[in-house]
Amino acid sequence: MKIVLAAPNYPQPRGNTVTVRRIAANLEKIGVRTEIVSITGENRANTLPEADLVHGFHAYYFHQFLQQLDQKPKSYIITMTGTDLNADLFNPEKRPGVLSTLEDAAAIHVFDEAAKNTVLQEAPQFEGKVFAIAQGTSDFSPANHSQLEKKAGTFLFVLPAGIRKVKNIPFAINVLAKLHEAIPNIRLWLAGPVLEQAEADIVLALTEEHASWLTYIGEIPHAEMGAVFEKADVVLNTSHSEGQPAAILEAMGYGKPVLVSNVAGNNGMVENGKTGYLFTGQKQFLDYAAELINNNEARQRIGMQAKQYAAAHHSPSFEAEALLKIYTSITQQDIT
Repeated sequence: MKIVLAAPNYPQPRGNTVTVRRIAANLEKIGVRTEIVSITGENRANTLPEADLVHGFHAYYFHQFLQQLDQKPKSYIITMTGTDLNADLFNPEKRPGVLSTLEDAAAIHVFDEAAKNTVLQEAPQFEGKVFAIAQGTSDFSPANHSQLEKKAGTFLFVLPAGIRKVKNIPFAINVLAKLHEAIPNIRLWLAGPVLEQAEADIVLALTEEHASWLTYIGEIPHAEMGAVFEKADVVLNTSHSEGQPAAILEAMGYGKPVLVSNVAGNNGMVENGKTGYLFTGQKQFLDYAAELINNNEARQRIGMQAKQYAAAHHSPSFEAEALLKIYTSITQQDIT
């Protein structure tokens, strides 16, 4: 069997690229051939390669892509990845395109039960073809970064995210600046590419302002992010909305406590006080951050529970097998 994985902005270093590469690698391990194409940008495919099935990512972008094809795929499955579920589905201009894509899809894949419920609340007619399959963890080994040294005696927060407005990076900087006044040994590394220049201008200006404790380490190849996670004491996500952020899941797999915004996607995999902390607003962020800094026992316990959760609930082999089951069902129906 061959599957075409059709993702937006490929191969830009974004969450969707990490997701499709992980899925492709794990499908290959169980004998499924894959090919990845981009559905947006200068690398956008003009045609789809020959395959048994197309697996599209991001319902709205995939809708736009389909409109530009002379020959549509016979069947496809669609994965809702984040903004299509949390924003586009509720945007009056984009909603018709999202629903059209879901209507024609042979199956709809989301990352957790909360996302499945959101889809069915908005479009109950899709009952029976929405499948919640948790993301698998990525398989990479830590790599050494001689230029990335954590200074002895410091407490390191890491925020892995491409710089764009939805990631709400200025919030993390401004709140940690307040904490730095009381606890001057804290440090923050921002890791990720510039994806929106206007937002980058804001973030980089803040980086200069707080250069004594804040470092923008830029884009790190995904295969080498293990080195960054290993150095971190706490990993952050301050997004306004999320699908299911792979970076946070990977940090949990490394046994790192996470402090993340209490939004769908994050709260589907982080149990507050057990596998991480979910914050709503500045006060909660500061309270939880202080707890993680000052309570070594709690930090170690939460990190270990996060690691156990990731291993138990985010198996990459389970993800690949579950997707293959859907692929097989669809392709067998197409034959009959």
